[in-house]
Amino acid sequence: MSFVELPSFKGARKNKKRMRGTRYCGRGIKGEKSRAGSKLNRGFEGGQMPLIRRIPKRGFSNAKFKKEFEIINLDVLEKNFSENSLVTIETLKEKGLVKGKKPVKLLGDGEIKKPLKVKLAHISKSALKKIKNCGGTVELG
Repeated sequence: MSFVELPSFKGARKNKKRMRGTRYCGRGIKGEKSRAGSKLNRGFEGGQMPLIRRIPKRGFSNAKFKKEFEIINLDVLEKNFSENSLVTIETLKEKGLVKGKKPVKLLGDGEIKKPLKVKLAHISKSALKKIKNCGGTVELG
């Protein structure tokens, strides 16, 4: 048995302990952020011109011209209207299906088996196809 193969005595090796607090409390040593009461603005880069002020601010966003619709699907019409009844914005308001503040758009989600007379300004192609296949009529406007 060589010196390297000798086992260590009991108590010779200690477990590492976690240090609770360090001398600088996680603030580093010197500088503005190490001082008490210091607050830096978001995006502050030490006096350098911040990135948000360096990048150009030009371009166009179409967000303020975006059209928003109240959406209604075919399965809602199937539940709430009888055969050959007229579907307009007014009848939808009366039944409480739309609020009527925005334009209404009819989408083709769901199945329809009743022929209906639909008179709306905005209808999707799939909804138009499904209404005509079951014998209903569509009038845009």
